[in-house]
Amino acid sequence: MAIFAKAVEAGSFSAAADALSMSSQMVGKHVRTLEDHLGVKLINRTTRRQSVTELGRAFHERVRTILAEVEAAEALAAESLAIPRGRIRVNAPVTFGAHELALVLPGYLAANPGVEVELTLADRTVDLIDEGYDAVFRVGPLGDSGLIAQSLQPMRMVLCAAPAYVEARGTPATPDDLRGHECLGFAYGSTRTQWSFLGPTGAVTIDVSCRHIVNNGQALLNLAVAGMGLLLQPASLVRDALASGRLVHLLPDCEPPTHPMHILYAPDRRITPKLRSFLDFVATRFGGSHHAIEAMAR
Repeated sequence: MAIFAKAVEAGSFSAAADALSMSSQMVGKHVRTLEDHLGVKLINRTTRRQSVTELGRAFHERVRTILAEVEAAEALAAESLAIPRGRIRVNAPVTFGAHELALVLPGYLAANPGVEVELTLADRTVDLIDEGYDAVFRVGPLGDSGLIAQSLQPMRMVLCAAPAYVEARGTPATPDDLRGHECLGFAYGSTRTQWSFLGPTGAVTIDVSCRHIVNNGQALLNLAVAGMGLLLQPASLVRDALASGRLVHLLPDCEPPTHPMHILYAPDRRITPKLRSFLDFVATRFGGSHHAIEAMAR
């Protein structure tokens, strides 16, 4: 249809061929194919001139409308590839999602009014592909999965306790002292039974005894504030409690090692604008490298 329209508007097959960067024979072949398909004559041709039939003129008017609609549809598709829009499904660990990510999402949504964010928080390891997520945040070492990982700032951990607990049980002076204390265990990961620290003499890992093991950081924070034991949780979770004095920082010279954090997404030759905008926003807000690596994450 496009070649037929160009032949009508240019006045000859050769002029249309020049405009379309093809041979006049190829222009004629396309027009004849269209005529054969329709079963009617659209253009009368001689060796010297061409004339459009009455039906050809009417058909040309309709074709112009069709081609304009096609162009508009293609422009709409191109625009959808350039402007972030649609829903993006994101999963994050509970503490990070509630105390870090949720605080900055309003800024992302304000900058991208065409995007909706569906955020779910879970400390279990979700399957990005099977559960239909566009991106997932992962804390800790990565395993092999074939996903793409973008490095973010590592998660800083803090050891703390309520003033009442310290007054009653004493202040630990070294990591070894933790063996005689009540420790509040997080149900996921190695911190359930072992706590690690980096001190002046190097790294040390302590086996801890936890009467209270909970799968939620906020619940552990409440137990710690109530004086039930020592708490080892992300700095973002305990920040306000430390600032208000409800908790005190312990072993400041033996900080726990940070936990690596990444945002993961499926490999694709063409990342959608909504996902690209979210990845760029996260990288800006949470630092780390923009370098994407082959993820080793389940």
